[in-house]
Amino acid sequence: MTEGWIVIAPDKFKGSLSAAEVADAVAAGLSAAGAAVGLRTIPIADGGDGTVDAAVSAGFQRATVTVRGPLGEPVEAAYAVSNHTAVVELAEASGLRRLPPGVFDSLHSSTYGTGEVIRAALDAGARTLILGVGGSASTDGGTGMLAALGARFLDSAGDELEGCGAALTELASVDLSGLDERIAQTEVILATDVDNPLLGTFGAAAVYGPQKGAAPDDVLTLETGLGRLVDVLTKQLGEHAVAAAAQPGAGAAGGVGYGAVVGLGATVRPGIELMLELLGVEQAMRGASLVVTGEGSLDEQSLRGKAPVGVARLAALHGVPVVAVCGRLRLTRDQLRQAGIREAFALAEIEPDPARSMADARRLLGEIAPRLLEAVGLG
Repeated sequence: MTEGWIVIAPDKFKGSLSAAEVADAVAAGLSAAGAAVGLRTIPIADGGDGTVDAAVSAGFQRATVTVRGPLGEPVEAAYAVSNHTAVVELAEASGLRRLPPGVFDSLHSSTYGTGEVIRAALDAGARTLILGVGGSASTDGGTGMLAALGARFLDSAGDELEGCGAALTELASVDLSGLDERIAQTEVILATDVDNPLLGTFGAAAVYGPQKGAAPDDVLTLETGLGRLVDVLTKQLGEHAVAAAAQPGAGAAGGVGYGAVVGLGATVRPGIELMLELLGVEQAMRGASLVVTGEGSLDEQSLRGKAPVGVARLAALHGVPVVAVCGRLRLTRDQLRQAGIREAFALAEIEPDPARSMADARRLLGEIAPRLLEAVGLG
């Protein structure tokens, strides 16, 4: 094995450490363990929570703006900008983490604040917009976001509706003529790790509504509203509106995927693929001797396009071995190998108590570091 540098490219350990903190802890542990090669830390994200932080770590500038939270309260939301490219993270303005503890309101939560962040990014000169959409609190089909950018959603009396899921059941017409004219000159890319359509058994309301506190009757209301949105837009825009609803990723973030495709002309890309490209991970892998990746929980969901598997697939193209760190491990050795991960080391192996493991994750990662080197013969 050529002894080049080690690339450390983890996602966050949710509720414990940010991706940058995980990367720094692993780097410190490897240095203390006597790693005789250079270390390159590249915190990553897959389009969900932590996407702005990852972009800032890669050299983007952080900017903040006061916008509406999911229930209308003012929040400080960050986005990242570099030259004419901006990274907007839906969770910053419209995420579940912006709700008060224990409070869910799937019917009335809105993505209006995300539209306000997009407008701020356009004001900052962005002409390429990357929209990461994980962690949404709402199921409004992106109507709140579009309303903040100038679209109007009207009932049968011509009155403007609130941009939320419940209001869509009263939708009679949509006026997109007032959309910010800069959108037409902006490349919008939706970064998502889900491939759900907008409607049906695998759609935004049915799959993700309950995670946002929606009771069965609420799910039905949300599904009805999203179906109404498609029907109204089909009458105005034609079959494109129908095709967009069936497109993989249309159901992302409570239907923001759909709103972005229909209203903003967005293209949909796998979040981890896009972020690895944006962060320059492939360039860092060329000539590396090892890649360390990871996330809080390595489990079945990780196999569906989450960050560590995306990193491993990219490393495989360059013949670089991959090991992973995680809080807990729920995959078999065979599943890990099929995903391109040689070994995975869980903090739970050292500290089985989840609360203690999360609180002391930095130190535990340092303890695991020597095993990462031994796994590939560098120790």
